[in-house]
This record gives sequence, C-alpha cells and structure tokens, in this order.
Amino acid sequence: MPYTNIDDPSVHFQVETYTGAGANTSVTFSGNSDLKPDFLWLKNRTAGYAHATFDSNRNLGSAVNAPFLEPNATSAENSNQNWWNATNYGINTDGFQFGSVSEHNLNNLGSEYVAWAWKANGGTTSSNTDGTITSTVQANQDAGFSIVTWTGNENSSATVGHGLGVKPDMVFFKRRNATYNWVVYCGQLGIVGGNNMFAYLNLTNAAEQGAGFNFTSTTITPTNGAPTNSGLMLAYCFAEKQGYSKFGSYVGNGNANGPFIYTGFKPAWIMIKDSESSGDNWQIVDTKRDPYNPQLKYVQADNDNAEGSFTMVDILSNGFKLRSTYFVGPNVDGHKTIYMAFAENPFTTSTGIPTTAR
Repeated sequence: MPYTNIDDPSVHFQVETYTGAGANTSVTFSGNSDLKPDFLWLKNRTAGYAHATFDSNRNLGSAVNAPFLEPNATSAENSNQNWWNATNYGINTDGFQFGSVSEHNLNNLGSEYVAWAWKANGGTTSSNTDGTITSTVQANQDAGFSIVTWTGNENSSATVGHGLGVKPDMVFFKRRNATYNWVVYCGQLGIVGGNNMFAYLNLTNAAEQGAGFNFTSTTITPTNGAPTNSGLMLAYCFAEKQGYSKFGSYVGNGNANGPFIYTGFKPAWIMIKDSESSGDNWQIVDTKRDPYNPQLKYVQADNDNAEGSFTMVDILSNGFKLRSTYFVGPNVDGHKTIYMAFAENPFTTSTGIPTTAR
C-alpha cells in the first residue's frame, strides 16, 4: 500500500500571495498543478480588514455578487456588493481575478494579500439524501473535503449527508442568513473534554462541551437548535488524508524547544488554537508568506487585524515544531492545542521519493 495517494498536494490546496492593483487584479496560483478554487479564503495582510470566504456551492465564479462570509465575524452572508464586478471578474482554471473596482478591501491598491484555496468538485454539486434533511453537496473524496449546504429544521436529531465517504475529523458550521457564531467541531481530536467538543472560529473562547454532535461516514448531526441547524446552513467538512492533511492536538510546554508534531508531510498551511484558554487566537501560518524558518508571519482567523509577527513554529519535512515562548498562544505549558494542517509535499511519495527539508 502506498504511503500516500496524493503525490502533489497542489492539485487540492494552494496558498498564494498578491498585491492589490485597485482594479483588474489577476491572481495565478504557482503550485505544480492548476487549481480552480471551490473554497477561497482571502485576507488583507497590510491593514485591519475582515477575512472573506467564498465557495462554489454559493455561486463563486458564476455570479457577479457571489455571497461571502467573514470567518472573524458573526455576520450573515452578504451578496449586496459587487465584489468581483461584471467586467473581467471570475474564477479561472488556475486562480481568480478581480474586476474593474475594488470592494471589501480585497483588491486595494498597494495592499498585500494572502489567498488560501481548496478544491472540491469544480462547482458541480449533487443532491444528497443520506440524512433526514436533503443537502446540496460538493465533495472531493480524494482530498477529504466537502462543502455542504442545507436548510435547517432546528431538530436536534436531524442528520445531513456530507459526501466524504468517511467520517469527518473537523467541521466548520455557519448559519448563512442570520448573525451567529462559526461553530468548529473538534471533539475527537484529543482535547480536554473528549467527544462533542467545539470552539468558535470567530472568538478566542476555550473549547466547550456540546450536545448532539454525531458524525458517521455518511452524515453529520449538528448540535441541537440554532445556530447549527436553523435557517440556511453551510458546513465545510474535512477528513484526514495520509500525506496531505492532518487534524489533531498536542500539549504545549511553553519552551522555545517546543513539542514536535508529526504530520507525515511538509506543511504548507497550519492553523492552531489553544483549546483550554479563553483569549487565545486562531493563529494561521503558511510557507508562502514565510518561506524560511522560523515561521514569523501570522494572521488570526478570529479577528481582522493586519498580519503580525512573532516566532511561532519551524516547518519541517515531516511536521512542525513549536518555538513560541509566549504565555498565550500556540505553546502554552500544559495546555492541549488543536491544529489543522495541509501539505506542501508528502514526507514520502507513493513511489518512495522523500521530500526535502527547508
């Protein structure tokens, strides 16, 4: 059996940086393979403007006013502003481009940006009847990622099909038509509290004990009532794939010689959150913004701050090592910290070729 079935992670996930031109900015991904994004997450690095996420279940690339959501906010999705503009906007076979205006601070003249992009199924969705509620699903089973939309019924035992074919390890929930928190299910990742644990992507709160979460290889059961099964709903579902993605937890030691976390690949992107402390941010690092160790440049998913800098991790050929000595953040002594990571290269390809260190 091969070590991994994903020799080139850039088929499924890529990071790109770009400089806003104020109009008609074209962004081309620089990975080994072309990637037409289905889930696109953008952040202004230069100034304190909100994150923005788009996906092709919700008309990314096929509508001028593709609705967006802000991971750092409770806001309902917004499609009232012409983010891409009718002229020259769009999603390309290997990137995206903005039209003749700058909106939502995604294309400001001279500002620096980062884009994170995942592939699902090229925008082709299907109706899924595996659950008690029919969902609209776009799945990439090879990479363990699906986008799921449905209309909730506030039934605590309702189930929704996710299309992955395996049990998801982490799920992001958001009610789209009302102001509610982003709920991140992370209950089986070894954090304090055990199963049914969740956190809020837009808040710094510690993880909490939920009720009603029940995931199988075919369905997700959101926690009872609003906001995770009420109104127009969205879920991003992730399942771990060897050599490509990893979801888990570790215990910090508060030391510059921090714990080593084995992922089985050289990470391209990592998001980290202390599960036990209130006040600790969701830290995001990637190798495109910071190609050398240690990783210094970070943005935080739970706020709209500009990019910051402090010593956080070293990226290694088979994982990452914590270097933070801060009393808050990704390496708090004795605290369990959750993480999710996606690969730049597998540690060893399916034909036995090892990756190189940085």
